[in-house]
Amino acid sequence: MTAMFAGFGLGLSLIVAIGAQNAFVLRQGILRQHVLPIVLVCAISDAVLIAIGVAGFGVLVERLPWLEGVMRFGGAAFLLFYGAKAFLSAWRGQGNMQGGDSSAGGLWIALATCLVFTWANPHVYLDTVVLLGSIAAQYDDRVAFGIGAVTASFCFFFALGYGARLLAPIFERAGAWQVLDFAIGCVMWAIAASLLL
Repeated sequence: MTAMFAGFGLGLSLIVAIGAQNAFVLRQGILRQHVLPIVLVCAISDAVLIAIGVAGFGVLVERLPWLEGVMRFGGAAFLLFYGAKAFLSAWRGQGNMQGGDSSAGGLWIALATCLVFTWANPHVYLDTVVLLGSIAAQYDDRVAFGIGAVTASFCFFFALGYGARLLAPIFERAGAWQVLDFAIGCVMWAIAASLLL
């Protein structure tokens, strides 16, 4: 049980930080668009990465030095592009409760965007595969540790996606969307800068 609680606590602490993926889930939750598929993609992706880390494959990531560079520059390019879209949306005042810009539109576009935020982010590999994997190795019951971390991921993403609707009354005003879009753009570009520097 101790390993499970440790996994839950560490998993939650790594996920809670506001990043590109969380900002996207928050936006989709406020819009109430494709919330269930989005939170499932995020949580299941985390579960897969945590399982890989707990199973001991973090060493593989460390042994492929070229992978880190590809992930870093590809992720930064995507974040710069998505951040620019958010800034443009903030400047034009396009956000609204009906969906705002087209990036929040179709299910397949939303899922593809979510998958890129999840799998093209090098930090997710460091956090879930390498860090969680190396800490899990210190416990006799690595499976319980992994279950705790996966449970934290599911709890967080469902709370974020469905809890965001509580903010909906605030976002009935276009000005609130401009602030959110501007903040999302700042987060995206800050993460992109951290990847490039």
